[in-house]
Amino acid sequence: MDTANKSARQISLERAEVLKSRIDPYLEAKMHIPTGLEQDEVIKARQAKIKEGLGATDAEWNDWKWQIKNRITDSDTLAKFINLTPKQKKDIDAVTKKFRWAISPYYLSLIDPEGDHYKDPIYLQSIPTGLELKEGIGEADPMAEEFTNPAPCITRRYPDRLIINVTNQCGMYCRHCQRRRNIGEIDSPQPRENLQQAVDYIKNTPEIRDVLITGGDPFTLSDENLDWLLGELDKIPHLEYKRIGSRMPVTLPQRITPELCAMLKKHHPLYINTHFNNPMEVSAESKKACEMLADAGIPLGNQAVLLRGINDHPFVMKKLCQELLRIRVRPYYIFHAKGVVGTLHFRTSVDIGIEIMEHLRGYTSGLAIPTFIINAPQGRGKTPMLPEYLISHGRDTITIRTWEGEIITYPNKDAEVEYE
Repeated sequence: MDTANKSARQISLERAEVLKSRIDPYLEAKMHIPTGLEQDEVIKARQAKIKEGLGATDAEWNDWKWQIKNRITDSDTLAKFINLTPKQKKDIDAVTKKFRWAISPYYLSLIDPEGDHYKDPIYLQSIPTGLELKEGIGEADPMAEEFTNPAPCITRRYPDRLIINVTNQCGMYCRHCQRRRNIGEIDSPQPRENLQQAVDYIKNTPEIRDVLITGGDPFTLSDENLDWLLGELDKIPHLEYKRIGSRMPVTLPQRITPELCAMLKKHHPLYINTHFNNPMEVSAESKKACEMLADAGIPLGNQAVLLRGINDHPFVMKKLCQELLRIRVRPYYIFHAKGVVGTLHFRTSVDIGIEIMEHLRGYTSGLAIPTFIINAPQGRGKTPMLPEYLISHGRDTITIRTWEGEIITYPNKDAEVEYE
């Protein structure tokens, strides 16, 4: 930088112009990336039509049990609310014979009924397409959970933590689901006997300090059953905290009630990770749900999946991460999509994920930057994928690349200290 004959203020102003030029492309692009909060009036109008079509009162619409009971599961009912081409309807009917699907009335209201559905990130996540039926592609269980199951309901892949799978039921059935093999045709929470065996396994395994409750979606359980399970885990001395993984704040935010929050508040330390994939999912309702959980003292994180056509652009992912922080959800992970049968049309190259990370680091707050993860096949665990910032490694120096692409030599020596 040529600083001769320039004041510090002049240098600072010139640098500010450079920084502005780096953000300008995003500022232009984000105007064309809709969010649920920005589309609130449009969404409310869609909800009015869906309520009318289903004969629902406002009280019923806001009742999470009504939302689950009235999930849409067939193309004829869906066609009453969004325009479907004959091919789309035929594809839905064909997929229905092999894979279960369901969408909550609330999540349906996020879909543009007149739009190009193959460009709609909400439609693609929730409504079947013919791509799910491509034969011979993918695995039913790429994470080999069958072979990391030392007790009923449990998946254990790491030394000090494990998962309890409490149910196969969800508020809706995402088309990219990694556990679609477990969905079946009947919603089936784990019986108390199996959950008790899982609790007993944890009691008898003192190295376990962290338990993730997942499914399916744990928030499809009643408050009473979830309270019981959390209470049993609270009694285990070596268990340091619990986590819950739920997509209900996204797909069925009516589930987050004052009663649920009051119950969860009894079981700290407790963390919740949810699953937003696109800025359209950040709506007034999901915002309210996340803020209620945060007000109950529960730290919230987000685990997105990198999905083709849904969030596989740096600006879309950046907008999502920034919107999440506005509703008090910390971006935690971006997962590379797994090779699950019927879902590989969502998969991107790993390069796309690394490119997204390149456009986050330095271009947005550190709080808005998740970790990009590949789940190594056959249950070998999470492996972070990072852009290359370390260029070379010498005895006394390293060469690094900054977020702006500048190459810098940096010292690599311990301090020489001798205390007297």
